[in-house]
Amino acid sequence: MTADSSSEGRLERALASLRGLAVGDALGSQFFVPVNYPLLKRRELPSGPWQWTDDTEMACSVVAVLAAHHRIDQDALARSFADHHDFDRGYGPAVNRLLRLVREGGDWRELAAALFNGQGSWGNGAAMRIAPLGAWYADDPEQATHQAEISAYPTHQHREAVVGAMAVAAAASLAAAPGGPPAPEALLDGVIALVPKSAVGAGLRRARDMLDYGDPGTVAAVLGCGRRTTAHDTVPFALWSAARSLGDYEAAFWTTAQVGGDVDTTCAIVGGVLAAGKAGAPPAEWAERTEALPEWVPGAV
Repeated sequence: MTADSSSEGRLERALASLRGLAVGDALGSQFFVPVNYPLLKRRELPSGPWQWTDDTEMACSVVAVLAAHHRIDQDALARSFADHHDFDRGYGPAVNRLLRLVREGGDWRELAAALFNGQGSWGNGAAMRIAPLGAWYADDPEQATHQAEISAYPTHQHREAVVGAMAVAAAASLAAAPGGPPAPEALLDGVIALVPKSAVGAGLRRARDMLDYGDPGTVAAVLGCGRRTTAHDTVPFALWSAARSLGDYEAAFWTTAQVGGDVDTTCAIVGGVLAAGKAGAPPAEWAERTEALPEWVPGAV
C-alpha cells in the first residue's frame, strides 16, 4: 500500500496537516493568557473562537506554494510570506523586519543571511510551519527533508533552524504513511536517520531515549520546550510528544501544552505531525472553534 502521489492526494494530506497545525497553534496560543492558566491544569477548553498566529499564516504559504509549484520554490515562498505577512499575528521582530523589507523589494537571500550578525536565525520558525510539507511527501521522507531544507532559507539560514525544519517534515512524512502511524521508536529512529549531525539531532536522540518517561515536565526540563524559541530547544520535545501519542490528537495536545514554553509553536508542530496521518485529526469541536483558514489557500474553503 502506497500513499496517493497525485496532486489531489498530496494537497488533501497537506491540508489535513495544516488544519491540525492551525488547531494546535490557535488553541495553544490561548494559554499565553493568564486567565486561562487554570483551564490548562484542568485540561478544559477556553471559549472560542481561537485565532491562529504566525505559525499557521506561514504554513499556509508553504501549502499554497506546493499547490502551485509541486515543490518548494524559494522565491515564490518568500513572496508569499511577505505578501501575507500580518504584523499582529505574533511574528518575532527579526522576521517582521525581514518580511517588510522583502515586500519593499529587498532580496531575501541577503536579508536572511545577515540576521544575527551574519549567523542567520536559529529560531523555531522554519520548523513550526513545515509539517504540511511532510504530509505532502508521505511517499518520500527523504524528499520531504530535502524540500524542508530548501523551505527554511528564505527566513532561517542557521544550520540548527534548517535541521529543525527537516526533522519536523520527516516526522510528518512518516506519520502520514498509508499503513498507519509508526511506533514511537520507529518514528524517532526514522527522523534521526534523515537529519544531519546537529544540536537538534542530539536532542532527538535524547528524546528517543526518554520515550518511556511518563512525566512531560521532566522531559521538557531535559529537552527544552521552546522557552528560548530556538529550533534545538523546541523540536526534540515536540517530536517526543508527537511520537508518544500518534493517532490521539487530544492526548498529544495536552501533553505538549502542559509544560508551557512556546506553547503555540510546540502545539502547532505536534498538531501538524499528528494530523498528517488519517488517525490523527483534531476533535471536530476543536476544529470548529478555530479560526478558518484564509481563502487564498487552495482547497481550504
